[in-house]
Amino acid sequence: QVQLPESGGGLVQAGGSLMLSCEASGPAFSRYPLSRYTMAWFRQVPGKEREYVAAISRNGDSTNYSDSVKGRFTMSRDNAKKTVFLQMTLLISEDTGVYYCAAGTRIYYLNSPSSVYDYWGQGTQVTVSS
Repeated sequence: QVQLPESGGGLVQAGGSLMLSCEASGPAFSRYPLSRYTMAWFRQVPGKEREYVAAISRNGDSTNYSDSVKGRFTMSRDNAKKTVFLQMTLLISEDTGVYYCAAGTRIYYLNSPSSVYDYWGQGTQVTVSS
C-alpha cells in the first residue's frame, strides 16, 4: 500500500513550472497527524543515487533546499489536508527525474539523507525538455 502517493509530474519545457503534490494516506498517517512527520522531496535519475531536493519541518515553519534548486523550488505543507507540495519554477533539463515524497519521524536536520526517512511514495516522473 503506497502511503505517500505523488501527483503532478509530467513533461514541461525548460523555463516552465510544475506543482507536485503528495497526500499522506494509509495506516501510518491515519493514526497520527501529519505534523508528526518531517517531510521531504528527493529525486532520482537512472544510474544515480537518490538526490535530496527539499525538506520542511513538522509545523512548516522551516524549509531547506539543495543548492541546485534553491530560489526556484518552494516546498510547503497543509497538515490539515495531510498534503505536501513542491512548486517548481524555472525548470531546467537537469531537473528531469523521478520525484519521491518522503516522511520521517527522527529527522534532526532538514537536509538529512534518504536513509533516515521511514515512508516513501512510488514516485512521479518529471521531464524537462530543452
